[in-house]
Amino acid sequence: MATQNFVDHVKICCRSGRGGAGSVHFHRDKRNPKGGPDGGDGGRGGHIILRGNRNVWTLLALKYRKHVIATAGENGRASHSSGKNGEDIILEVPLGTVAKDAETGKVEFEITEDGEEKIIVAGGRGGQGNAHYKSATNQMPQYAQPGEPGKEEWKILELKVLADVGLVGFPNAGKSTLLSVITAAKPKIANYPFTTLVPNLGIVKYRDNRSFVMADIPGIIEKAHEGKGLGHRFLRHIERNATLLFMVPADADNIKEQYKILLHELKMYNEELLDKPRVLAITKSDLLDEELKELLEPELPEGIPFVFISSVAQKGLDELKDLLWKHINE
Repeated sequence: MATQNFVDHVKICCRSGRGGAGSVHFHRDKRNPKGGPDGGDGGRGGHIILRGNRNVWTLLALKYRKHVIATAGENGRASHSSGKNGEDIILEVPLGTVAKDAETGKVEFEITEDGEEKIIVAGGRGGQGNAHYKSATNQMPQYAQPGEPGKEEWKILELKVLADVGLVGFPNAGKSTLLSVITAAKPKIANYPFTTLVPNLGIVKYRDNRSFVMADIPGIIEKAHEGKGLGHRFLRHIERNATLLFMVPADADNIKEQYKILLHELKMYNEELLDKPRVLAITKSDLLDEELKELLEPELPEGIPFVFISSVAQKGLDELKDLLWKHINE
């Protein structure tokens, strides 16, 4: 997916429809020139609704649609006829879309299932017709209820990529190269930091026609949890991944220290991320012989399963898939 086409954050103004007014009307015909009240109810104003669509991968369609306006409900009519409801506006969004109030930043809901619908701004209720107000002491009510006004609210929509495995590492740790080798995805790869600016998704084929989804998350830098670089934009995509694959290159000065920094950034952003299963891949291990691997093992982080891999030489990839599949399904 081209970088310019991947949009994971939009701010839109949502205006729901006004409710229709109730009708003040009295039944009249040849046989009954002074009939009772028969004013119908006004129709509900149109809602603005988010609907999950698994075939949509980005918020691009909403990037240039700053105002979303639903129609008003129709007024009630005679003979107890209710007005027509305003037309709902349905916005198709990717799975993993989070809706927030733009003023307070409060999370309102999250769309996680295909076909799931949530009202982001409700339309105004229609007013009741004068038929509702008839009583023993008021046989001919001359009033009806007006419709509720619609609401105008600014909302923020953020996309958190949904995947079975999320790749976590510093820039140039080999995440994009791994994704390009074990999936059909074609992320941009180059020998400089921040080659990846947006998440890339790929489907990893596994044994017996099984598969899982892997997401290449843009590289994390130290103090990313404070928003340094594009920290917050990158880190939020990790929240929706079932298993985290930490990637540290074999030529790093200190593999354990790099892992600790990555773990710290996740903890400071959202401590719940530490509850996710974690796997460590030592990348670019074609630089190491068996003796060097044995010397490195005691210096690796404790309590996390690890595997030496080389995407270029395609070594250790089957072992990595087995390890990931095990953690995804535990």
